[in-house]
Amino acid sequence: MSRLAIVSDTHLNDDPASAVTLRAALARVTAGPPPDALLLPGDLAADGEPAAYALLTELLEPLDVPVVPVMGNHDELDAFTAVFGSPDRVVWAGDTRIVAVDSTIAGHHHGRIGPEQLDRLATELAVPAPGGTVLVLHHPPLPSPVPSVDLLRLREPERLAAVLAGSDVRMIVCGHAHHAGAGVLAGIPVWVAPALVYQVDVFPPAGRLRGVSGAALSRIDLFDEAAVASAVPLDGAPVYDVDAAERIAWMAERVPR
Repeated sequence: MSRLAIVSDTHLNDDPASAVTLRAALARVTAGPPPDALLLPGDLAADGEPAAYALLTELLEPLDVPVVPVMGNHDELDAFTAVFGSPDRVVWAGDTRIVAVDSTIAGHHHGRIGPEQLDRLATELAVPAPGGTVLVLHHPPLPSPVPSVDLLRLREPERLAAVLAGSDVRMIVCGHAHHAGAGVLAGIPVWVAPALVYQVDVFPPAGRLRGVSGAALSRIDLFDEAAVASAVPLDGAPVYDVDAAERIAWMAERVPR
């Protein structure tokens, strides 16, 4: 079993105050047992500011887990690679393989994965990983219920689907949409992670597009029998806060065997 934390669309800039919510998210992620990896599916910076990446690395440095940064349309390639190296990478979290693919097109907000990238991905996936693979990119390969977001999704997702079909990829993780979403590509679950900076309203008033306040991160659990994604809002006061072992023992006595 692997447990992954996802913090997407942080949109940091050169002002340390832009990292307040990210600090809270990282504190939430590390409050309990650490995840096996932290995925950052793009738009790390608001406009590719080098200082934003320096701020991000400062915050990530204390974490004792593999970190997988991904290029987003708001990121700047030279500034990104100066800090993190190639945006296309393979990272291992135990026996789970995490493959990051850069889906950005310089100067544009929609995405595409090039033929050479798809060839490299096919070569990598030709050898299965013991715990399976998670693919991470910025642009969702799914339609969005929000018309503006739908215009900016990954183009030609069928090309990616052809590479992934029959592979050991257990889940595709992306960001960009600023709203949580889920679907399937080539029989593989797709998780569209909610954003840290703000959310896009998928039920706006008629004729309107609307962004709303609120921050959320995500958690993915790769069980032996299933891959499960969960949205984790940062806002809200606890409704209950009890001892876990006691409550689970109490519930176990009442659950039919």
